[in-house]
Amino acid sequence: MNPVALLVAAFAVWRLAHLLHAEDGPWSAFARLRAAFEARGSGLFACFFCVSAWPALPAALLVGGDWRQTLLLWPALSAAAILIERAAFPATFVDVPEFFEDPTNPDEET
Repeated sequence: MNPVALLVAAFAVWRLAHLLHAEDGPWSAFARLRAAFEARGSGLFACFFCVSAWPALPAALLVGGDWRQTLLLWPALSAAAILIERAAFPATFVDVPEFFEDPTNPDEET
């Protein structure tokens, strides 16, 4: 597999996922698309992690050689797009829930 093709595919997946998730696009087409899905109660474009999985599939089909490589590339390209998004926009990921444990009585079952 060509590493340059893999890098280009990762950036292409990020670009398309970011366009679908956060940008308005020409003539606000993607903003209207997101609003239409939200009006129907679908959060299809609300989560960047979920959105990045779908552009990763055709990219994996284009870059991958055989079916095994394609199956491994699909989540790998999605993960690469997520890492690029986190590096480019770190302030958007501050609402990560934290786990807190009650230190009063750790032996007590609830």
